[in-house]
Amino acid sequence: MNAILQIQTEKKSHVVVVEDHPVLCDGLKQLINNQPDLACVGVAADISDAKQLIEECKPDLMILDLRLKAGDALDFIKTLRVECPEVKVLVLSQYDELVFAERTLRAGASGYIMKENTTDEVLRAVRKVLAGELYFSERVAAAVVQRVLREKPITSRNGVERLSDREMQVFQLLGAAYSAREIAEQFHLSRKTVETHCEKIKHKLNLQTAGELKRFARQWAAEKLGPAEIWAVPTSQSSQR
Repeated sequence: MNAILQIQTEKKSHVVVVEDHPVLCDGLKQLINNQPDLACVGVAADISDAKQLIEECKPDLMILDLRLKAGDALDFIKTLRVECPEVKVLVLSQYDELVFAERTLRAGASGYIMKENTTDEVLRAVRKVLAGELYFSERVAAAVVQRVLREKPITSRNGVERLSDREMQVFQLLGAAYSAREIAEQFHLSRKTVETHCEKIKHKLNLQTAGELKRFARQWAAEKLGPAEIWAVPTSQSSQR
């Protein structure tokens, strides 16, 4: 883990950054430390180091990348909500906000911002979350309001909206051509449990066969997430593909 940055003033809000891309991580750290009211007190590249960082620094806010090479960020947010509810979470991600923003909110995050946004908008999101408010783009807010106004129960939604968080995780890795065995290893599950998730996903997506599910998952991932080599979490076997 990177050394904890020593901050002299107590007047600043303390922020930690959890991001496994070194250039982006350094840029966020510099951006935060250039603000008169903010201080980056530590950075981490994976969830294991992030847990230690939070314990040592007790930050006010964590900026978290949803895609990390080690660990599942969505599960981490859920854990933090229970174990460290005083730490606010702002997700900074390249993933489509219409697909993932509401899921992060349900998990316990206070905001979701795309990496394509300007630095000014990132700072606005940081300060809004620190003030105890929620931050989501107008695009996400409009989509949520429209869904609420339709009063459409989750059981009648279409497509991937119906998938649970774990089913979505399995579905994403199917989209990256992972096998059931590799997915099981990734999430420390039995292969049978993964196969059960796949059956539930097929039912919710009205698909008949495993082949249809794999093709649909790959097409969806290519459209929503981009090339798998950019976002997929590697397993010990995936490097041999």
